[in-house]
Amino acid sequence: MTPELHMSLYDSVVHVQKVRGTHRRATLPTGQTIEFGVHGPIAAHFRLEPDAMPLPVDYIVASTAG
Repeated sequence: MTPELHMSLYDSVVHVQKVRGTHRRATLPTGQTIEFGVHGPIAAHFRLEPDAMPLPVDYIVASTAG
């Protein structure tokens, strides 16, 4: 039996908090927190103050590559 298309197999509830500027803190369903922001060429492109934290997309790439 396959689930119907409108049904979700998993709903993730993640809370994201703005810390300051582009710095964000996410709390995952496991209770773990992760920090993210803007760095490198992305910060330069948008003329933002760079920080030494990974971009949200860095976490997406890391999770799908593993």
